[in-house]
Amino acid sequence: MKIPEKINLANLPTPILPLSYMKNELKDTEIYIKRDDFSGLETSGNKIRKLEFSLKEAIDRGSTTIITCGGIQSNHCRTTASVCASLGLKCHLVLRGTGNSIDGNLFLDKLFCAEITFINEHDYTYKRNELMESIKNKYESNDEKAYIIPEGASNGIGMFGYYNAFLEILEQEKNLGLEFNTICIAEGSGGTYAGLYAANEILNKNKKIVGFNIYNKNADVRSEIKNIIVEGMQIASSDHEMNYDNILINSDYAFEGYGICSKENIDFIKKFAAKTGIALDPVYMGKAMYGLFSEIKKENPLFLKNILIIHTGGLFGLFPQKELFF
Repeated sequence: MKIPEKINLANLPTPILPLSYMKNELKDTEIYIKRDDFSGLETSGNKIRKLEFSLKEAIDRGSTTIITCGGIQSNHCRTTASVCASLGLKCHLVLRGTGNSIDGNLFLDKLFCAEITFINEHDYTYKRNELMESIKNKYESNDEKAYIIPEGASNGIGMFGYYNAFLEILEQEKNLGLEFNTICIAEGSGGTYAGLYAANEILNKNKKIVGFNIYNKNADVRSEIKNIIVEGMQIASSDHEMNYDNILINSDYAFEGYGICSKENIDFIKKFAAKTGIALDPVYMGKAMYGLFSEIKKENPLFLKNILIIHTGGLFGLFPQKELFF
C-alpha cells in the first residue's frame, strides 16, 4: 500500500491529554482527549489533516483555484480559505445559507477574501456538485486551472489525513505506555472516520472506532464511509480485503440535524467548559462529547478501559450560536 504524498500544513503531532471531566464518577474507564483543535488557529481541527493531501494533489495538477462547499459555518470552508490565502491560491466557496449574518467562520471566509456563492438548502442537497462543476468550467474558460474538493474533503485522497493520524496515535501510545480500546470522533461527512477505520483494519489493531453522527440520524453513514475507503484504497493501489462489519456509528445525538443542539446538550457544553477549560462547539464536538459521556452513564460496554476522543475543532462555530448559552 502506497500512501499519497502531502504538504505539511498542520502543527503535528497534536497532544493526547487525560480528560478529568467526571473522573471520580467513572468506574472502569479512563478518558483521554487528542487535541486536534491544536493543529492550528485559523486552520484548527480535523479539516487541515485532510487538506494536506487534497491540496498536494491540487498543486501537483497545476491548480490555481480551489472550489469547495459546506454550511454557512463550515469549519472545512474556513480552513480551506485560510490555507489558500497562505499558498497564494484563489478560493471559491459554495455555502448553504444566505450570508445575512457575518459571524464566526463566515466572517473569516470573507476576511481571507474567498469568493462565495450562497445557495439554498434544496440546491445544496441536490445540485451542489453540478454547481461546483459549473464554477470550475467558468474559471477554466479564463485559462485558470480549478480543483474541486468535496464537502469536508471527505473523499479517497482526503481520508489519508486520518489514516496518518491513526499512525500518529500508535506512536503516542508507545510514549504514553498504554493502548486505547476505543477511539471516538464526531461523524459528519465521513472522511475522518474512513481514515481511522481503514488504518485500524489494515494494521489489524482491533480498536473500536466509534463515530457520533452529528448531522442526520437517518443518513446511510456506513455506505458513505465505505465508498470513501474504496476510493482511497484504489488511490493507494491496495488490494487489502477490507472488512466493513465493524463500522460503529451512534446516531442518538444528532437531534434534529446539523447545527441543531438540544437544551440538555447546551447545558452539558457549559458545564464541561466550566470544569475543564475546554470549549466545545454545538455542531460537532458538543454533540460527540455529550454522546460519549451519556453512553458511559448507560454503561455501554463499548466505552470501557482506555477511551480516546479526538477534539476535531470547531471553536468559531460557537459564536453564531452564543444566544443559546446565556
